[in-house]
Amino acid sequence: MNDLFDTRKVWFVGAGPGDKELITLKGYRVLQQAQVVIYAGSLINPELLDYCQAGTECHDSAALNLEQIIELMENGVKAGKLVVRLQTGDLSLYGSIREQGEMLTRLGIGYVSVPGVSAFLGAAAQLGVEYTVPEVSQSLIITRIEGRTPMPPLEQLESFARHQTSMAIFLSVQRINRVAERLIEGGYPADTPVAVVYKATWPDCQELRGTLADIADKVREAGIRKTALIMVGAFLGEEYHYSKLYDAGFSHEYRKA
Repeated sequence: MNDLFDTRKVWFVGAGPGDKELITLKGYRVLQQAQVVIYAGSLINPELLDYCQAGTECHDSAALNLEQIIELMENGVKAGKLVVRLQTGDLSLYGSIREQGEMLTRLGIGYVSVPGVSAFLGAAAQLGVEYTVPEVSQSLIITRIEGRTPMPPLEQLESFARHQTSMAIFLSVQRINRVAERLIEGGYPADTPVAVVYKATWPDCQELRGTLADIADKVREAGIRKTALIMVGAFLGEEYHYSKLYDAGFSHEYRKA
């Protein structure tokens, strides 16, 4: 396809969880036409930049502050170039695009978001599991623990743990010991299954499985300190029930029992 993307706007593109092929087709096409790419070099797979045309300006934002990033965007748009902000996973989760968008708006520059595949989806695919298992878990909590960014008072791990449903915990593996303790304090049994997936879908991905009682030791032994997702809940266990959707005895709008 030969779509022409609006150069008067900045294009925010979700880069996916790691595998260079897990970018949306639209994101791929935007990258192919990009003339300026500002990418989160400490997080995304640099092979994604192979999709760019020769001569594309590529700026690693790992060492840049917000004002410097916005300046690169503004200069690119004023020069009539297609500017892409390439960020890890999907933009809607821990993407910090609102602050970038607000600064662009003050400069009179619009922006477009192209969604991507989040790491919590990549990790589930890596393990071949579903977060929603009939009669076991029908909800997923996506959260993190506090660090430099504090958590709202009603969103503490202990509160979420009371539900004992599926959880995907970002940005927290460096404190896995405390994460496990707090989940147990909140209500999960100590033998609740846990998986830690380091760099989901990357070639050097690591998968660890255990329980809340022993996962911290396994993570420490593996030397995993960042870029990993913690998955918690009975969906990782053995209990499973077939869906009614494909049950031969179940009627619905498109099929009679």
